[in-house]
Amino acid sequence: MTVSTKTAMAPAHAAHRAGTLSPSERDILWDMEEHFWTSGADNARATTATNAVMIFPYPPGILQGDHIWTHLRQRTGWHSVVMAERRVMRCGDIAILTYRVSAEKPEVPIFKALCASTYLQDEDRWVRISHQQTVVT
Repeated sequence: MTVSTKTAMAPAHAAHRAGTLSPSERDILWDMEEHFWTSGADNARATTATNAVMIFPYPPGILQGDHIWTHLRQRTGWHSVVMAERRVMRCGDIAILTYRVSAEKPEVPIFKALCASTYLQDEDRWVRISHQQTVVT
């Protein structure tokens, strides 16, 4: 089988044409992500799509839609978070934030995890469509 040079070099799909975020877009998304941790479930819900999917350490595991908010009301209250090893990837109207988090609140051991949140630019605003946490021990 012979593959032409033009075909071999062409991206197979849109993900190969990933764009970048402006500094202000990055600031907006990282600010939203920090507030997701520190500003309570009502704030998180306001910046999250109605049928979003979230994956938390078991239990509760995989949650979608309204089931997320029952869980988050019981697990909010982080007083401080540090997000290290931050990375951002954009493809069209989708942006993915990945990071290592260290979160603290009174009378609870420091929570450490690897996290990823996916955002969709819906008209003029970003909305979270997924979030995932993998505990680091």
